Amino acid sequence: MTQVSATEIEAVVQAALMRAGAGTFASAEVARAVAAAEAVGNRICGLYYLESYCKQLETGRVKGDVTPVVQAKRPAVIQVDAGFGFAQPAFAYGLAPALDAARQYGVATLAVGHAHTCTSLGYFTEQIAQAGMIGFGFTNASPIVAPPGGKSRVIGTNPIAFSVPDGAGGIAMHMDQSTTTVALGKITMAKAAGETIPLGWALDSEGQPTTDPDAALKGSLVSMGGYKGWGFGLIAELLAAGMAGGVLSQDVKPLKAPEGPPHDLGQYYMLIDPAGSDVFGQRLADLAEAVGQDEGGRMPGQGRVLEDPIEVDPAAWAQALGLAGRTEAAL
Repeated sequence: MTQVSATEIEAVVQAALMRAGAGTFASAEVARAVAAAEAVGNRICGLYYLESYCKQLETGRVKGDVTPVVQAKRPAVIQVDAGFGFAQPAFAYGLAPALDAARQYGVATLAVGHAHTCTSLGYFTEQIAQAGMIGFGFTNASPIVAPPGGKSRVIGTNPIAFSVPDGAGGIAMHMDQSTTTVALGKITMAKAAGETIPLGWALDSEGQPTTDPDAALKGSLVSMGGYKGWGFGLIAELLAAGMAGGVLSQDVKPLKAPEGPPHDLGQYYMLIDPAGSDVFGQRLADLAEAVGQDEGGRMPGQGRVLEDPIEVDPAAWAQALGLAGRTEAAL
């Protein structure tokens, strides 16, 4: 592995994106998200995506120079039109008014529509929690999941994320997961590495369990917990497409394909002010104590360490440098 600072990752990623046609603000926001993903070992949402971002900027599948448009359709209903650009700058435009609305009314929603994939959904709910609000997030993706008992793809991996503030600027609880047994990226990475996948992750095109990642990619992924995960995936679909104005998963082309129509995805967030309850802080503390009474027990997200310097995949880093038109000596 190669060790690189978070600052270096941001600088190289931003340079690569700008070289491919992205504007200064959009590229900075995406670069920040890429570095954050790498810092927690989430390589699927980190440098792994950079080449795709650059190719899609060059073909126009994602717009790198648009200005998101923010509207308050109701006092606590914030809507952002990403203009077929990146999700990260669109969220940044909408976050401040959504936080203001949540502080005033106790609850607010933030919908980002007509956006590129947001990759790590929890990256956004973390920002909500760091500002003192409970944050829930939902999004959809290209179709890869069939209903339990079926084989026709209907929805995407459709992640759900939530983050809970600790009252001191940090995060007490954090969860970010796909509604499938495993994220799609783990299967694509297994295929690239020539590895098999465990039974229970996916089905082949005939609806039969498979350990072959290629057969899985031609088939469908399995919802976590069967009907339970399927239900969560459906509600994420309805909120992302129905409330944020994105398209249904079945109309989204493969996310990393260099050419094709814009992703046109939606991301939907709910912000809840815990100050609306006199006992929230105490209940959170009591719950955390109960969870931690046994050795190894912890609240979701506790114990995560942000690396800096960050160990990155040498091939991914070399590719990033090439996309940025740089060499190690230039840093």
